[in-house]
Amino acid sequence: MAEAKKKTTAAKAAKTEPEVVPAVAEPKAETVEKKEEVKAETKPAAKKAPAKKTTVKKASEKKTAAKKAEEKKATVEKTETKAKSKKATAVQQSLHIQYSDKNVSMDDLQKIAADVWKYDLNKGDEEFTSLDLYVKPEENTVYYVFNGDVQGNFLI
Repeated sequence: MAEAKKKTTAAKAAKTEPEVVPAVAEPKAETVEKKEEVKAETKPAAKKAPAKKTTVKKASEKKTAAKKAEEKKATVEKTETKAKSKKATAVQQSLHIQYSDKNVSMDDLQKIAADVWKYDLNKGDEEFTSLDLYVKPEENTVYYVFNGDVQGNFLI
């Protein structure tokens, strides 16, 4: 039995010993060199990838800059149209009523009506929203309607 154990251990030892491959070292050196070349080639490619990311960032920055420029243009256009509409509504108007050697302007009538609202009717300025005036020169009277419901008159 001892001899059988020796044979099995010798067979196991023979199996575990590394095999020596004669004259194969040269191809391994070539594969190592090829691997180094492949690594050298992949490293610059890896460096180029972040460069592409920065160009993507630059493109997105350009897009956001373009959006901001468009927004600025839109706001400028809005302010220009507002200014034009203000010019259209800011046209100076005047009304002068002349009768029997008297001259009364629209501004004078509006000031008198505002005084009536404030002092005669004891109302605040914040409640004053609209004013309609009706002038009857033959009666020397101006009829007013404040806010569509308060009516009265005053003499010119």
